[in-house]
Amino acid sequence: MVVGKVRALAVCFDTLNDSNAPVFSGGELVSGRVLVDVAGDVRVRSLAVTARGVAKVRWTESRNAAASTAYTQNYTEEVEYLHHRDVLIGSAEERDEEDAAADEGGVTILHAGLHELAFSFQLPQMALATSFEGKHGSVRYWVKAELRRPWMLPVKVKKEFVVFEHIDINTPLLLAPQAGSKEKTLCCWLCASGPISLSAKVARKGYTPGDSIQIFAEVENCSTRVVVPKAALYQTQTFFAKGKGKEIRQLVSNLRGEALAQGKSQSWEGRVLKIPPVSPSILDCPIIRVEYALVVYVDVPGGLNLSLSLPLVIGTIPLHNATSRTSSISISSSGSASTWAGVAERPEGGPLSGAGSVSVTLKRGKSPTIHRWMRIPEMLFAHESERANIFGGKRLTRTSLDALKHECVHMGGAKSTNDQFQRTTSRLF
Repeated sequence: MVVGKVRALAVCFDTLNDSNAPVFSGGELVSGRVLVDVAGDVRVRSLAVTARGVAKVRWTESRNAAASTAYTQNYTEEVEYLHHRDVLIGSAEERDEEDAAADEGGVTILHAGLHELAFSFQLPQMALATSFEGKHGSVRYWVKAELRRPWMLPVKVKKEFVVFEHIDINTPLLLAPQAGSKEKTLCCWLCASGPISLSAKVARKGYTPGDSIQIFAEVENCSTRVVVPKAALYQTQTFFAKGKGKEIRQLVSNLRGEALAQGKSQSWEGRVLKIPPVSPSILDCPIIRVEYALVVYVDVPGGLNLSLSLPLVIGTIPLHNATSRTSSISISSSGSASTWAGVAERPEGGPLSGAGSVSVTLKRGKSPTIHRWMRIPEMLFAHESERANIFGGKRLTRTSLDALKHECVHMGGAKSTNDQFQRTTSRLF
């Protein structure tokens, strides 16, 4: 009797996306087929598929117990997100039995040719960790098919699929602007130079791969050194095991400004930093975290840099159409208007030019709220070119900004009109 041969064993997924890649999310149905190509008749005891999803971390550290004694400490941890097993050929009683005996009963004959056996399972309705490959850990999902035959070694094949835990950046938290400011004074023994000041702002906290981050920043150099403003997007991978953490920081993209001599200043009016294809943020996995931060900093030769870190979240669901928002703030100049929707996102065009006026535009004729009024000064302060044009070239200092804030709070509480706001800005400037 001629014994048949298994020529190939493969796993194929049924995918419906445009890229034809096996990509799924929590709660979705995963389906596919196991392909078995045999030459001649093959006696099969069982064919089972097992789906697994595991987050795993591992790293080692060297320790010194005494002056002449050293050892290696291993740190490992594992979290299981998925474990599903199904038998495609064979009885239910043989699901977990080892093929220890070649019993004539319970054997299925596969005749020569290609055989397709369908499988399906549903991903858990829970927050699954996004697929990820890092230096000290990973999150992987896969399906393994195992074909067992009497008196022969099993044939196995494994194929991975991708899981995305979706992050929608259209939530209020991720649409909120991120801003900050810092100042430092350089010292050399008993002599101190003037301060270096830095302020930076981005339109929102949430972005997706391929987006462009528009950076608005101001740097003023009153020190005696030549400094350079820069910006960089960093990814931080943090791995946890046995109560200890291991952190890896990687540069994603960066940009460089012009060198600043003593007494000079520089403004970034929407300098663009593009986000390359990167892994989304992982925030809910107990042993692996992937976080992002935009670091705007001043490179100080021979000294510590002045650095400002703005935390960001890289999501999977991109920004919706800005026209769906309910209100807008616009700065109009010489009859033209440039609209900032919701969180004051700057359009692609250049800065406004010519003498202009500040106006607040609200839909349905509603009066500005206190919150809206209080946001106007900060937005004006963040845009050097616009405020210079709006206020006839006069500089909007922090002192005048605080005064304008106070007036805006008063007007917001009194449901003031745009004309009242115009009169206030004219009086203050």
